[in-house]
Amino acid sequence: MDAIKFSIEKPVTVIVGVILIILFGIIGLSRMPYQLSPTVIEPEISITTTWTGATPYEVEREIIEEQEKVLKGIPGLVEMESSSFNSRGSVTLRFSIGTDPDEALLRVSNKLDEVPSYPENVDKPIITATGAATSPVIWMVLKTTGENQRSSYQYRTYFENNIRQYLERTAGVADLFIGGGTEKEMHIIVEPERLAAYGMTISELIDILRAENINISAGILGVGRRDYRIRAIGEFRSPADIEDIVIRSTGQQRIRVSDLATARFGYQKLTAAMLHLGKEGIAIGVKPEPNANILELSDRLEAVVSRLNTEKLATENITLDWVYDQRPYIRGAIKLVRQNILIGGSLAIIILLIFLRNFISTIVVATAIPISIIGTFIFMSLMGRNLNVVSLAGIAFAVGMLIDSAIVVLENIDRHCNMGKSAFQAAYDGTREVWGAILASTLTTIAVFLPVIFMEQEAGQLFRDIAIAVTFAVSLSLFVSVSVIPMFSRRLFELTGNKDSCQTDSQAGSHIGARLVDSIMALVKAATHNWITRTATVLIFSTVSILGAWIMLPKAEYLPQGNRNLIISLLIPPPGLSFDERKTIGEYIYRVNEPYFGKDHDGFPGIKNMFYVGAEQIMLFGATSTHEQRAAEMLPLFRRTIFSIPGMFGVSTQAGVFQTSIGRGRTIEVNISGDDINRIVQVAGAMYGAIAQEIPESQIRPVPSLELLFPEARLVPVRDRLKAVNMTARDFGVTLDVLMDGRDIGDFKEEGEKKIDLILKASEEDIRTPEELYHSMIAVSDRRIVPISSLATLERTAGITEIRHLERQRTITLQVTPPFSIPLQEAMETITTRIIQPMAEQNMLQGTDVRQSGVADKLTETRQTLQWDFILAAIIAYLLMSALFGNFIYPLIIMFTLPLAAVGGLLGLKLVNWFVAPQPFDILTMLGFIILVGVVVNNAILIVHQALNNVRENGMAYQEAVLESTRTRLRPIYMSAATSVFGMLPLVLVPGPGSEFYRGLGSVVLGGLALSTIFTVFVIPSLLMFAIQMEKPKD
Repeated sequence: MDAIKFSIEKPVTVIVGVILIILFGIIGLSRMPYQLSPTVIEPEISITTTWTGATPYEVEREIIEEQEKVLKGIPGLVEMESSSFNSRGSVTLRFSIGTDPDEALLRVSNKLDEVPSYPENVDKPIITATGAATSPVIWMVLKTTGENQRSSYQYRTYFENNIRQYLERTAGVADLFIGGGTEKEMHIIVEPERLAAYGMTISELIDILRAENINISAGILGVGRRDYRIRAIGEFRSPADIEDIVIRSTGQQRIRVSDLATARFGYQKLTAAMLHLGKEGIAIGVKPEPNANILELSDRLEAVVSRLNTEKLATENITLDWVYDQRPYIRGAIKLVRQNILIGGSLAIIILLIFLRNFISTIVVATAIPISIIGTFIFMSLMGRNLNVVSLAGIAFAVGMLIDSAIVVLENIDRHCNMGKSAFQAAYDGTREVWGAILASTLTTIAVFLPVIFMEQEAGQLFRDIAIAVTFAVSLSLFVSVSVIPMFSRRLFELTGNKDSCQTDSQAGSHIGARLVDSIMALVKAATHNWITRTATVLIFSTVSILGAWIMLPKAEYLPQGNRNLIISLLIPPPGLSFDERKTIGEYIYRVNEPYFGKDHDGFPGIKNMFYVGAEQIMLFGATSTHEQRAAEMLPLFRRTIFSIPGMFGVSTQAGVFQTSIGRGRTIEVNISGDDINRIVQVAGAMYGAIAQEIPESQIRPVPSLELLFPEARLVPVRDRLKAVNMTARDFGVTLDVLMDGRDIGDFKEEGEKKIDLILKASEEDIRTPEELYHSMIAVSDRRIVPISSLATLERTAGITEIRHLERQRTITLQVTPPFSIPLQEAMETITTRIIQPMAEQNMLQGTDVRQSGVADKLTETRQTLQWDFILAAIIAYLLMSALFGNFIYPLIIMFTLPLAAVGGLLGLKLVNWFVAPQPFDILTMLGFIILVGVVVNNAILIVHQALNNVRENGMAYQEAVLESTRTRLRPIYMSAATSVFGMLPLVLVPGPGSEFYRGLGSVVLGGLALSTIFTVFVIPSLLMFAIQMEKPKD
C-alpha cells in the first residue's frame, strides 16, 4: 500500500489519527508525576547494631568484622562501608544499578542470620532499606509555641507515638529522618545513703525490680463450657506501683522502694542539640519513594501538617514549622522549560515564515510541533517516566528538530507546485521524492540514542529521559511529515488556488535569497572546481576541525550541580565536645548571622531559614536564602563563620540536585586504607596538607576526623578492696552506670501509652567531671557508704572516636571539594600526578593503600562509556545509511560532517562560558556530542540523496548533478538549521532555575549544528564529486 497516496486521499482518516494522538497524549501528560530530576536509583541497605557501653574497638572486633565476613559475597554488591562508634556500629551496602532492592534486602537478612553469635547485651541488628540512597526532599521542625515553657526536645516521644504515623502514611513518603529531641523515660532515683541504711546494694535493687516488673501467662484453664486464660500480672503501670514494691519484709520491718528511691517521669540525657532560627526544635526530614510526584507529595504532606497543627499539636502548644521543600525550584524550572518550548517554537515558526513567505505553508509545517510533542507523552507515560527538567529539556531540544523533515517535504512540494503540477500531484511527487532522505535522517537521529537508552550507569538513568523524549518526538515527526503535511498541503493549496495548478507567488520578493544562494554557490563552485581545490577544501576543514576540537576540549565534570536553595555546612570539631558546648556553638552561629536574617546585608543575600544540628557523630548547619536563585552567594559568609570558631574547621557546599547523602556532592573521595590506624592517620594528615597546598581554595573533609583521640577516664578497680566489700567488677561497673546516665533495667508500660525505658539513676543532677565521679559515694553490703576512690584508681587517657572500614579495610577518606574554577577531572589528575605518585615514589605511603573513589570513579567510568557510545552511535549511523544507500562509500562521505560538528559544539560551549554563564563540561553536556551524530548528518544526507537522484533518474552529468543538488537543497538545509538553532536558543540564553541542566547540552548541539551547516555545503560536494563518478545514469 502506498502510505503517502493513502494519506493524501483519506484526509479524515489522518485527522482522526492526529486527534487520537493528541487526546491520548493529554491523558498521558495528566498522569505523569512531576519531579525535579530523573529518578536515579542506586540501591542502598544499611544495618545498625547497638551494644551499649562498648568501645569502637570492641564494636569493630565483635560485631562489624563478623557481619562483613558474611555479607561480602552478596551478588550485585559494589561497595561495603562500615563505621564503629561508641555503643553502635553500622554497615552500609551499595548495590549496582538495576538490582532489585527487595531481593537484595532478603539476601542481606538471610546472610546476617549466618553470624555465629554476638556478645551479651547486643541488640538485634536493624536493617533499613528505602530502596535507594535518597536525601530528604522536605524539612520540618517541631517546636513549642510562645506560651509553652517546656523544652521542644521533650516532645520526641510524643511525636513518635502520636504524630509520626500520619506523616509516614502520606502517599509517596518512604521514610523519615529525625534529628534531635530526647525520649521520655521512667526514672527511679535512688539515694546511696538510704540504700546503705537498709543494707541494700544497687545490684540487688536492680535484680528485685526486674523480678517484680513482669507478667507471666500460666496457660488456659477449662471450666465447663468456657476457657479461662490465667495470667500473673506484675508489670508496673504507674510511679506509685514502683514505689509500693516491697523489697524486704521481716514481719517487724517492711522496706518499700519509696523508702530508698523516688519514681517519676523524666527524659533521656540530651546528646544532640538542634536549633531552628535560634530556638530549640526537632528536625524532621522526609525521604520520598522512587518515582514519587514531589509536587503532589509536598502538597499532600503540607495539608497533613496543617491539619495536625490545627487538630492535634495546638492542644499541646507545639507546632510543625515547614522549613524547606523543592516546590519553588521544581515549579520554576518546569515553568522556564515550558516557556522556552513556547518561545523556541514561536521563533522557529517566525523563521519559517521569513523563509517561506507564505502563511499557509508555515501553518502546515508548524502542525508538526504540537502533534509530535503531545504524542510523545503517550510513550513516556507508558514507559513509566516522569516529567522533570531533563525530560522537558529533551522535548524542548526536539522542537527545532521536529520540523526538519516537515520543512524538507513542504519545500519539495512547493518546488513541484512551481513546476505547474496539480495540488495532489505536487503533494505526492514532492513527498515521495524525499521520502528516502527523511527516513534516513530520522533513523540516524533515533539510532544514536539506542546506546544511551541501554546505559546501565547512574548517568544512563539520567540520560534515558532525554533519549526517550527525542526518539518518540522525532519518530512522530516522521509520521507527520509523510502523512499530515502532504494531506494538509493538498487541501490548503486547493482552497487557495485551483486544482489543476498549485503554483504560488511565494517566490516573489526572493531576490535577496536568490542573491545569497548565488553567492554561496559561487563559493561551492570555487571549492569544487578541480581535484586540487576539492582536496584542499576537505583537508583544510577537516584538519582545522580536529585541531580546534583538540585545543578547545575542556576538563570534565560529573553531574550538574544545580542551583538548589540550600547550603549545608559540615563542621569538623575537636573530639569529645559536650552537649552544652555543641549547643553553645549553635547559638554562636545564629548570633553571628543574625544581621542577615530576612534581609540582604553587607553584599550577601538574606537568610530565610537556618537550622543547626550538633550531635556526637555529626555537626552541621544549613540555610536557605530569601532569594531562590542566590543561595550560592552565601557560601563565603558561612565559611567565614566556621573559621571564626576557635579550634573548628569545616566545609560549606550548596546541596546538589543529585546528591544522595550529606557531604557526598561534588567531591573526590581519596581513600587511605590499611591495618594500622595510626599509620593511616599519619598518611592522611600528610595528604591533607599536600592537597590543600596543590589545590588552593579546595575544601577537605576527613571522614572520620584526623583527630581520633576521644578524652577517656578509666576507673580501674582494686580487686582485693572490691572483695572486702563483697563486690565484683560487674557490680562496680553497673554502679558506675547508675551514677552516670542511669541504667536501663526494663520497660515501663503505662496504661493506654506506648512503653518507655525504665531507668535506675542515682541523681537527677549530672556529674560534671571525672573527679566528681571518683569521689562519689556508693552503698556497699555491710550498711556503709564508701567513696569510689577507695575501691578504684582514676586514669586519664584517650580512646578512639570512630573506626571506619571500606571494603573491610580500616580507612580514612578525604572528601575533597575543589573550587568551581577547577573541574573535577583536573582536580583528580592533580591529586594523582602531583600528590599520590610523588608520595608513593618517596615511600611515604608504606603500609597503606591509596585510591580515589566516589564521584571520581563514576566520572571516569561514565566518560569511558560515553566515548564508546559516541563511537557506537557513529557506527550505527554509518551502517544504517549504508543499508539505505546500498553503498559503503556515500555514508563515509556523510560522516565527514562529524569533525565540523565537534569543533562547533566546543566553540558553542566556549561562547556560552564567555557571554552567558559559567557552564562546566559535565556528562549531560557530553551527551550533546552523541546527539550531534544523529543530527548533523541530515544535511549531508539531503545533498547526497538528491545528487544520486539527479544522476540516476534525471541523467545529469556528475558535476552538474552535485552542484544542482547543493543548490536545490540549500534552502531546506538552511531553513531547517535556522529553525533548529532558533528553537534551541532560549534554552541556552535564558537563565533561571534548572537552566544549568540543559544549557551546556544546548550550547553543544546549537554550536555543532550551526557550524557544520555552514561548512557542510563545501566539504560534502567536494568529496561527493570523487565518489559519484561510479554511478551510471538510468537508461
